[in-house]
Amino acid sequence: MIMFLKHVEIEGPEALGSFFIEQGYAMKVIDLHQGHRLPDSVRDIDAVIPLGGPMNVYEEEQYPFLKEEDVFLKKVLAARVPVLGICLGAQLLAKASGGKVVRSPETEIGWFTVDLTREGSGDPLLAGIPSPLEVYQWHGDMCIPSKESVVLASSAACPVQAFRYGFNAYGLQFHMEITDQSIRDWSADFSVKKQGERAAMLERYAGIKGSFHQSGRLVCENFLKIIKAT
Repeated sequence: MIMFLKHVEIEGPEALGSFFIEQGYAMKVIDLHQGHRLPDSVRDIDAVIPLGGPMNVYEEEQYPFLKEEDVFLKKVLAARVPVLGICLGAQLLAKASGGKVVRSPETEIGWFTVDLTREGSGDPLLAGIPSPLEVYQWHGDMCIPSKESVVLASSAACPVQAFRYGFNAYGLQFHMEITDQSIRDWSADFSVKKQGERAAMLERYAGIKGSFHQSGRLVCENFLKIIKAT
């Protein structure tokens, strides 16, 4: 069973969920923002995928479920259950694994390129992924992974774009699971005020949709191999 940890209504599993359903996996979405409780045990969980959200990892007083999620992720890591953290999920993974989260040198909203590091080019999750890679971003914070972690992708705007902790826990600061509907929903609900900005993001999505989703699917396929090897 693949467990998704959801922090806000408009950021769901998207293409990631579709992939695992297609592969025959049961899927469970824990809507933390709706008060859904995390399980006491990690037994029978094949992987955990913490998703994105507009909150910050240090806003635990405003979002008490972040404290519970931190405890749960530490339990998941101790049991060596595979993890794929997306955006906020990557930051939560960094925190749970002994790292920290700080303000990114630049806020990124829209399409940006990232470069795989030498370690990233040879990593099982990113095998076959082109570099530079164009991805969708929506963040103002950045992970500082623990010393035990390996940085897999970087950019001038945000030096830590992807990292691995251990052998099967990954954080991606960027999004590869989104669709055009995600862009519309996030633009309406978050900080994009100008109609032209949303139009430009949608136009770029249409232009690279094929290659973008091909890379996203390859990441899913690679993560599935990691799950099966665990």
